[in-house]
Amino acid sequence: MIDELLPACVAAAHTFGDVADADLLPEELRHMAGAVERRRRSFRTGRHCARQALASLGRTARHPLLPGPHGEPLWPRGVVGSITHCEGYRAAAVAEDRDLASLGIDAEPHAALPAGVLRKVMSPHEGGRLARLFGLHPEVHWDRLLFSAKEAVYKTWFPLTGTGLGLQDIEVTIAPGLRGSAVGARGATGSGAGAGTGAFHAHVPRSRIGAGRLSVLRGHWLVRDGLLVTAAIRTREEQTVESW
Repeated sequence: MIDELLPACVAAAHTFGDVADADLLPEELRHMAGAVERRRRSFRTGRHCARQALASLGRTARHPLLPGPHGEPLWPRGVVGSITHCEGYRAAAVAEDRDLASLGIDAEPHAALPAGVLRKVMSPHEGGRLARLFGLHPEVHWDRLLFSAKEAVYKTWFPLTGTGLGLQDIEVTIAPGLRGSAVGARGATGSGAGAGTGAFHAHVPRSRIGAGRLSVLRGHWLVRDGLLVTAAIRTREEQTVESW
């Protein structure tokens, strides 16, 4: 599912359920020693997906995939990547850093955001664009899609800059590009069972990052079978053109 949004240089792996017998390295077991069971399951399965993806790159060495100070996965040298998990879906995507400067993925249930969340993540200019999207395609949960795109952008941004970024500081423009006549059509549970896909681009105002730094990221999104996934990338060429 997530692989459909990523270029050929990216290796991805996913599962729609937890992998109970996935192995963890001793360092990872120690890190998760005090975690609740739900967190242990998602961590274990996310690392399982990550190792499958790394193996597809030819990276078979057993490298502990511990989280860094800000929760970001610490990948083997020369690798960029991202891990995501939500109820019913776990995924990881990796690439050689000679092929991509950075990437970020996010998965969410295709459902409306909880009350009060949207106003905390939406920038002042995004409200009108969301209203137009809801008017054109009310069957898609555009609020959740906006949130997910920002999560994917942040995961791409942080390894490149090493600095924090509020979701309200990221301004996302979503291009519908929907396919089919019942894109993400909500059923009785409101989860959405159709399929739709499109693109987005994200802009970070220069005032937030300083002149000459990274300011634009691009990505794609997909809605299918009650799930919503997004992926953002930063190519080596883009990193060279918009240099620090």
